[in-house]
Amino acid sequence: MNMIKVSATSRTAAVAGAIAGIVREHHRAEIQAIGAGAVNQAVKALILATGYLRLDGIHVSCVPEFADVTIEDKVRTAIKLVVEPVNSPSVSEAATLKPAAVEEGG
Repeated sequence: MNMIKVSATSRTAAVAGAIAGIVREHHRAEIQAIGAGAVNQAVKALILATGYLRLDGIHVSCVPEFADVTIEDKVRTAIKLVVEPVNSPSVSEAATLKPAAVEEGG
């Protein structure tokens, strides 16, 4: 699977569409951004993609990670966002779930 690389000038709607498409097809997307502007665009795109996927009944989680990337013989630290679907109960199922018992007196 290819990494989605985001820059400060990336169009958020285009990146969001790419994220949603990859999650639908491969059940996992990885987004990479270097620098504050790029991370800003990546997060905004992730928010849009989450909305697109939710319309299809797909709920996702995102785990941010640091990644070392070599660019022109220099090692840079990138932010990597790993996006994967999660199993989410429907509203009716969630209403029937009961919390685990909590011991008293602790």
